[in-house]
Amino acid sequence: MTEPRVRHSRSERDTAAIGREIGSTLVAGDVVLLHGDLGAGKTAFVRGLAEGLGVPGDEVSSPTFTLVQEYRGGRLPLFHVDLYRLTDPREIDDLGLDEIAEDGVLAIEWAERHPRPPRGVVRVRIDHAGEMERRIVIEART
Repeated sequence: MTEPRVRHSRSERDTAAIGREIGSTLVAGDVVLLHGDLGAGKTAFVRGLAEGLGVPGDEVSSPTFTLVQEYRGGRLPLFHVDLYRLTDPREIDDLGLDEIAEDGVLAIEWAERHPRPPRGVVRVRIDHAGEMERRIVIEART
């Protein structure tokens, strides 16, 4: 396991920029697990991931009601999942997240609800650190 990196954000734009840095390093099969309270900036971070993959970030929205959104047009497809509304582990299994991750990058919001998160992932924890400030901890497993 690599040493966690701690970054600080003072705006949604900063949060997206950190996501963009991470997104530019991702390869097919990578999974990004996002943790944080409502309004912490998980979707802003995913917008940056999309931009780092070459997908226009303004296309990214929270998939709360559709559960899985797919974005193409970059160097890899981005599959953006939101587990917030799912409480039954069987519902999560039915999404087939393992298969989705094979050909692109999978970003999962509310990852703490995943009953069996994959190994070798990038974990991102976004916490409120003030009204507009966020503390972002990035942990990549090798």
